[in-house]
Amino acid sequence: MREQINDFTTGNIPVKLAKFMIPILGALILQAMYGAVDLLVVGWFGTTAGLSAVSTGSNIINLIVFVTAGLSMGVTVLLGRYIGEQREERCGKVIGGAVCFFAVASIVIGIFMLVAARPLSILMQAPEEALDLTVLYVRICGGGILFIIAYNMISSIFRGLGNSRLPLIFVAIACVVNIIGDLVFVAGFHMNVAGAALATVMAQAVSVILSVIIIRRQQLPFSIQKEDFRFNSEIRRFLKVGTPIALQEILTQLSFLALCAFINRLGLDASSGYGVASKIVTFVMLIPSSLMQSMASFVAQNVGAGKEKRARQSMLTGMAIGASIGVFIMLLAWFKGDILAGLFTNDPLVIMRAAEYLKGFCPEAIVTSILFSFIGYYNGHSKTVFVMLQGLAQTFLVRLPMSYVMSIQPNATLTMIGLAAPTATCFGIIINTLYFIYLSRKMKKQNTEGRKNER
Repeated sequence: MREQINDFTTGNIPVKLAKFMIPILGALILQAMYGAVDLLVVGWFGTTAGLSAVSTGSNIINLIVFVTAGLSMGVTVLLGRYIGEQREERCGKVIGGAVCFFAVASIVIGIFMLVAARPLSILMQAPEEALDLTVLYVRICGGGILFIIAYNMISSIFRGLGNSRLPLIFVAIACVVNIIGDLVFVAGFHMNVAGAALATVMAQAVSVILSVIIIRRQQLPFSIQKEDFRFNSEIRRFLKVGTPIALQEILTQLSFLALCAFINRLGLDASSGYGVASKIVTFVMLIPSSLMQSMASFVAQNVGAGKEKRARQSMLTGMAIGASIGVFIMLLAWFKGDILAGLFTNDPLVIMRAAEYLKGFCPEAIVTSILFSFIGYYNGHSKTVFVMLQGLAQTFLVRLPMSYVMSIQPNATLTMIGLAAPTATCFGIIINTLYFIYLSRKMKKQNTEGRKNER
């Protein structure tokens, strides 16, 4: 049975990490394309107000997506830990409990999004010309939130099992359906924002349905019984790991919502430019994000197997890979930001504003690879409370204050607002380095005491 699970506790670390990471990166690329296509098609076939609405509405929906992804990270880590400990018989209960929990959560969140769409859009200071369109986008996507949450849960389960190939297949299906839907609804039927939102929901629904069919045909290395699908003790265990990550995501995404609101006050061109830049930023962050997800699974197995040295080596390998690639991504965003923005719109003012933001943000491509490798390492150790605290420190001590101060300057530029992100990340790296030194000394002391007790 165990040969059907990727074993990260032996073998060449860079090779195994890259082999596991590449499908995750591929899935994230497709997810980024998935979101970018909505903005691209609305930018070319819709209106500038529609472009702003999709930008603002996407930020609201992303809050839900990242929070549920944070909670599902607890499932990934718990499954990885059980596999490292060779206790696969616990995995069925984890999956059954996760299905029940996320099903109820999706219903509650869906109702909230339908009811609160207008207040949320007003809170985001959506430009007056784009307010009704923003509300429409949020309500349609909120109505299909069940499928978005289901995708994240399914992907987290397979990453926990060391299988990053199937999530890639799932998101590829969604991406293709979304592109077709956008072209039909927005370019063909001229439905503007409503068409983009409908295409998003339809794509997620098709992806989830097909993924369930694919899963039923897989030979899993453990059995799942009907009685596993209930609210059981494993829910508490994965929530203990996932809740701090989700809480961090809530507050971090709220900070991005606040940033969007700061920029919305600068006018429709700044709002639309930031929206375009945000989609490009999603691609900039692909390598760091795939590193963090890969690292959590990789480290969790090695911690479960008692191979702490290998876990640390994995983290350092991830930093080296990510930072090296980040240099090229930063240079591309700095020198060719206007060309990248031109893919989404032909409005010269919007293109200029997007390129302006990217100049400030682009160092993030390097420093976030280092930070996210740290975070993946700590998530794999279930040190998610620390991950939450350091994330909040970055957000509320550096990123938000700096963004706000820069946005209220007489001649505010998106470049200076964008610079707040890499500045906050550098602050986070310092915090994480100090905690790594503390944690290493603590584990070394525990190992020494353990050997003495054995004697």
